[in-house]
Amino acid sequence: MRIRLDIAYDGTHFRGWATQPTLRTVQGTLEAALARIVGSDVRFVVAGRTDAGVHATGQVAHVDLDEKQWARIEARHGRAAADPAGSIAGRMRGVLGAYADVTVTRSSAAPEGFDARFSAVWRRYRYRLADEQAGYDPLHRLDTTSIRGRLDEQAMDAAARSLIGLHDFAAYCKPREEATTIRTLLDYRWERGADGVLVAEVKADAFCHSMVRALVGACAAVGEGRLDVDDLVVLRDALTRTSEFKVLAARGLTLTEVGYPADELLSARAEQTRARRDREAE
Repeated sequence: MRIRLDIAYDGTHFRGWATQPTLRTVQGTLEAALARIVGSDVRFVVAGRTDAGVHATGQVAHVDLDEKQWARIEARHGRAAADPAGSIAGRMRGVLGAYADVTVTRSSAAPEGFDARFSAVWRRYRYRLADEQAGYDPLHRLDTTSIRGRLDEQAMDAAARSLIGLHDFAAYCKPREEATTIRTLLDYRWERGADGVLVAEVKADAFCHSMVRALVGACAAVGEGRLDVDDLVVLRDALTRTSEFKVLAARGLTLTEVGYPADELLSARAEQTRARRDREAE
């Protein structure tokens, strides 16, 4: 039985998503919680691995339960009950605790062909950046990055939009061996909210390591006047990492949504993505 899990977390005190020996991670915490419920080890597959300190309100993962594990879910919930798969979220919240920094917001039986990672067609992130106009709000200290001076949000927005499209984003990614840096940036925009905080919305088919925080840092440099709007395209097309801008802190970044096709297209999308990843690794 494949189960889809919708997940939210405050990444402040996690060392990222992926399980690491002796370190507290989101994956490790969630797998331990579900293992207590089903009586044996489980393994999650996630839509997008987040780095240390990055938050999520719309993360998605799946887990495959064997017959014995699923029988424990049914036995506890009752075979005649309408939705034993849906009970998993509540039971995991009970194990995690009332004020946990990670939670499962929803659990459901995954549609046929669903793969949390390979069926996804896009991921969306939000970044919160406070300049002197916004000021400092201690209630948002864990999900907002503060920066000195006043930022020009119109210049930042123009620079962000200039990067949209299918490109090699090597200049905006931390390199990983045998990993491609070609991505389709579907949307990137900035606006200043009612509270004065600058908010970026960034959407792509996928993101390479530290890509969003690098894109944000580049636009912040434009907002400060240290780079011109047109410079970001020039830097992108140079295909090399640069010291012209800083990669901003993880605290301001939140994964807000993962997009999937219609149920009947899930399997085909997963096969297509796997094939592309295999070609890129060759």
